[in-house]
Amino acid sequence: MTNWLHSWRAAVRITRRDAWRFKGRSFLVLAMIALPVFGVSAVDLTIRSSQLSPAEVLDRELGRADARFYDAGYSGEPIQQSPDGTGWMPVDEKTATEGPSDIKKALPAGATVLENTVGYAKLRTTHGLLNTEIRELKAADSLAQGIMTLDHGRFPGKTGEVAATTHFLRISGLQVGSKLTARGLDADYRIVGAYEVPDDLKADQVTALPGALLAPLDKALKASGVSGTESNTSHFVSVPGGFTWNMVQQVNTHGFAVMSRATSLNPPAAADVPLYTKHPEYRSSPAGSGMEERALIGTVVVLAMLEICLLAGAAFAVGARRSRRQLGLVGANGGDRRHIRAIVLAGGLVIGVAAAVVGTVLGLLATWSLRPVLEGYMGQRFGAFDIRPLELLGIGLVAVVTGLLAALVPAITASRQTVLASLTGRRGVRKSNKVLPALGLTAFVLGAAAALYGATVVGELTLVAGGSVLAELGVVALTPTLVGAFGRLGGLLPLSPRLALRDAVRNRGRTAPAVAAVLAAVAGTVAVSTYIASDDAKSRASYEAQLPDGAATVMVFADGGRDVPAARAAIQKNLPIDVRADVGRINVQLPGCSENRGDCGDYEVVVPQGNECPIRGSEQAGAYATKLSKAERLKIANSWRCERNNFWNGPPSGVLIGDAKVLTVLGIKDPQAEKALANGEVVSFSRQNVDKNGNVGIKLITDLKKAEEADSKGEERPGTVKPLKAYQTPAKTNAYGVSMIVPQVTADAAGIGTAPLGAYYTTASTPSDAQRQQLDSDLDKTGTYSRLYIESGYSSDNSLIQLALAIFAGLITIGAAGIATGLAQADAEADLRTLAAVGAPERVRRTLSGFQCAVVAAMGVVLGSVAGVLPAFGLLLTERKEAMDEYRAAIEAAMGEATLPHVPIVLPWGTLAALIVAVPLGAAILAALVTRSHRTLSRRAAA
Repeated sequence: MTNWLHSWRAAVRITRRDAWRFKGRSFLVLAMIALPVFGVSAVDLTIRSSQLSPAEVLDRELGRADARFYDAGYSGEPIQQSPDGTGWMPVDEKTATEGPSDIKKALPAGATVLENTVGYAKLRTTHGLLNTEIRELKAADSLAQGIMTLDHGRFPGKTGEVAATTHFLRISGLQVGSKLTARGLDADYRIVGAYEVPDDLKADQVTALPGALLAPLDKALKASGVSGTESNTSHFVSVPGGFTWNMVQQVNTHGFAVMSRATSLNPPAAADVPLYTKHPEYRSSPAGSGMEERALIGTVVVLAMLEICLLAGAAFAVGARRSRRQLGLVGANGGDRRHIRAIVLAGGLVIGVAAAVVGTVLGLLATWSLRPVLEGYMGQRFGAFDIRPLELLGIGLVAVVTGLLAALVPAITASRQTVLASLTGRRGVRKSNKVLPALGLTAFVLGAAAALYGATVVGELTLVAGGSVLAELGVVALTPTLVGAFGRLGGLLPLSPRLALRDAVRNRGRTAPAVAAVLAAVAGTVAVSTYIASDDAKSRASYEAQLPDGAATVMVFADGGRDVPAARAAIQKNLPIDVRADVGRINVQLPGCSENRGDCGDYEVVVPQGNECPIRGSEQAGAYATKLSKAERLKIANSWRCERNNFWNGPPSGVLIGDAKVLTVLGIKDPQAEKALANGEVVSFSRQNVDKNGNVGIKLITDLKKAEEADSKGEERPGTVKPLKAYQTPAKTNAYGVSMIVPQVTADAAGIGTAPLGAYYTTASTPSDAQRQQLDSDLDKTGTYSRLYIESGYSSDNSLIQLALAIFAGLITIGAAGIATGLAQADAEADLRTLAAVGAPERVRRTLSGFQCAVVAAMGVVLGSVAGVLPAFGLLLTERKEAMDEYRAAIEAAMGEATLPHVPIVLPWGTLAALIVAVPLGAAILAALVTRSHRTLSRRAAA
């Protein structure tokens, strides 16, 4: 035992001195191991810090209060709630009526109360009007501490003072000290402070004292004949000893739901929650929520650990060969194979420990410095800087252990060399290993099969991750053989890259570890990028644009369209308009009626018999649906008869009075449709509306009393049907919520009353915040409510976890490629000295060195791109299978109400192109720059 300790002490001392003597090589080896540790620890710290603890969530929701009361809106009727206060139901649903509850009855004795009211209003800015959230809260009170964070200034202390969020001040052009006014209210308010809402850094919010802004504004608006502001009020409550579950249930008897700090942190057993007993669905949570992201994290972490092993293996193999003379001297002085192995393994221990420490420290510093950037990207503040010592220690220990394992093969190889071979530097003749490629191919096939089976058959993410790692290990084992295959491309290359490629193939012992290291780094980056690109494509596909990109619409529904011309002019003034299409609506006027009172007639589009959706809409349809098989319901649900108009921005009933300009704005290029409108025909975009004779029917309803009676009985409403000749556009024509366009002359000829509605526009550019505020101000001057919508298109919103993984995976890829190729160049330094000895000019040596590193990086990037696609595909296929299973279950249970899921698999071609070009090019340039320009002649056996 003593001899073992002494030998290891000597080995560690030799290794430490050797590392200090060759600082450049030691730095590369240390960086090689520290880089993955840095990436994994930084991702761990970022994710942990972004995840708020239950106590931090409650601090932002409750401030320093013990509970928050919400009026359930059942006129004080008793309710049952979930422990966290997010769900509730009346005890007796039959007797519950809507209405406010009395807070005084619900408050326990000795309670301290802070009222919190939230509503919305349009505030005047330097640019115009901005729809803003108004909060009435005594923000300076100690109970409110934590709900908002003061940036500068102070919270309001008087009725005429307000504080505003920093985001509101930035886009409004106002500042602390400015005056603030609201539309419809003559009073001025002074902005005395700026703050931020931790959970929403992009919130446009203004805070005033209770009763100081919303109540006067509501009174002023109602006095001018305009509907008042809508607001909701909650109460922060503090009681001695906290708010227990029994106290929560007592408050529930008065019609208030409670978010209690004590109950949320220590929830009662499910059996003690009456809501769960009566309504078990409130206990359910979305199955698999976040499963894909967790699987992605786990897969990338495993790949990163594998990369440590590969990087360290390459590093120690190069280090052992560079120190072979020193190891030979140990053997010449009586050292046996055990001592040689101990020295090489001690190198793994010394540099592994140092690298783990350095990587962890760098991860801490990087996460701390990037924290404001990540918070700004996500739009919310993180919680405490959450350092999990055990997790970081585990990452470091895994790095050290894998470093030791990686040094094991070079240690065994070095110990097997004879003393003469070590002292002379001769490597001898090696036979190619035929077992390793066979094992690698088998591992790759089995791993790929396991990943695909887990993704498409059983939907098991663990199997997908394990199969992906096994497949990548197979690619790593195949790397020497694949490097030889790359050598066949040498005949197609110019002289310098051909020599570099042949040198790489000839020296596979140093090339393969470097290629494998770059392969592992690139595989992680490609896996993350593929998943992010596919997830972004899924979000983009699910996004329902209400208009073509850049188009706008304004609609006015009140007063028979009296203010429509003013609204159209406001749009024309403030936006860069290309095409304007004025539109109208059907208006069924009755004697003495007023649209503002809502007592005018109505209309509806008649769905011809045989065009109705047979599995929804009535009890008969539901009964019919239950008799169908699952496949039959699925087929019918996806047919044209069951299509639904999900566009909220469309006109009433989807009917517009307009001309061919509407087609231009909607981006519909259909000459037949333009011709039909010119001939006075209706253009229909929904096949459901057209009967067998090519007509659409508009039913005019003039007897509202009979219509209400028919609705209550579930019968067809009586009215006069106006048949109109129609042209049906081809299937899949996207009309953005417009079901048909009726020419004005056709409506007049049929005796259908109309009124101006608004206009559709195409714009040259998206308006800025200032332009939008000015536009809102001009629309407000019309004196009526206008519904304005400007389509700005899909905006990508990747999660923080995906962003962190992408950033750190990219850093690891670039760093690993540079370090791995640098080590390969260090191992090939003897070749450069030979070139210098025979008189090769500087340009040749620099070019050869650059191409040697570029070849290594290029082979690693190509193989890594192939290997990295598999785990991403496996995760996405698993997600697709789960989505389809949920869809089929929903079809069976909900009679065809579900939407067919879309889970695309998209390759990040931009990322792949950048990796294939940038990484080898960067490695080549770096290697060429660091290659010594002067001729260095030294002994061949120099250490």
